[in-house]
Amino acid sequence: SLLSALLLQASHVLGHGYVSKVTIGGKSYTGLAPFEGGARGSSAVRQIQSTSPVMPASNPQLACGSSNSPASLIADAQPGDTVSFKWVGQGGINWIHKVGPILTYMASCGTSPCSQFDTSSAQWFKISELTKKPSGEWYMADVFAGGETTTRIPSTLKAGNYLIRSELIAIHNAVTRGGAEYFPSCTQLRVGGSQSGVPAQGDLVKFPGAYKDSDPGVFVPDLFQPGFKYTAPGPAVAKIAKGSGGGESNPAPSSTKDASTSTRAPSSSTSA
Repeated sequence: SLLSALLLQASHVLGHGYVSKVTIGGKSYTGLAPFEGGARGSSAVRQIQSTSPVMPASNPQLACGSSNSPASLIADAQPGDTVSFKWVGQGGINWIHKVGPILTYMASCGTSPCSQFDTSSAQWFKISELTKKPSGEWYMADVFAGGETTTRIPSTLKAGNYLIRSELIAIHNAVTRGGAEYFPSCTQLRVGGSQSGVPAQGDLVKFPGAYKDSDPGVFVPDLFQPGFKYTAPGPAVAKIAKGSGGGESNPAPSSTKDASTSTRAPSSSTSA
């Protein structure tokens, strides 16, 4: 219908965004607006070139966003630190999408600082995923309401240089194959401490490569059907990020409806 077409067009105009702030262990770093003729500046968040989604799943920009530039700063972090991401829409308005998963990955940059790292060679491991609440509401709806999404660096992670990758996948158009909209953002870290944990080889994936347009998590023809069950795309949460008591990440990731109200309490279990 004409109305549906207009709504879809509005979504394409307004429904895109970026990470405007990352808070790591209580210290905040400003995320720069996409460089669409605007200013560059200092940040630990890699600046992307456009607010548009990365599509399709085979897009070479899927690792860290559209033509992302290495950031000038590197954020210090410790194993077990809480990391929160503030996603906003174009122009700094609230994030506009409500439907889809919130995924977080990390990758080692090796012996060089992440400001010198080529993300095409990164091997990523998933540290958290958020999909639907027991109530049936998507965690992304909290981001839509102006909240942040929170995860935690694995508590046994070996010291070193890492990228942390926050990804929102908007799937409102994914009833059609290739309709999923990927929004990745990478922040450069230097993890301290004296831990020795590394991800298992079987938990590592590449971007692109971790997703296919036909995967159930990004091609969801039954999305709006009653009783629909959703499974996030990509690998399972890496063993290093799982609590010893089961499948929950350590601690449970969360989203907030505002900056002060968490929707989930952290787990007290320790990393395997």
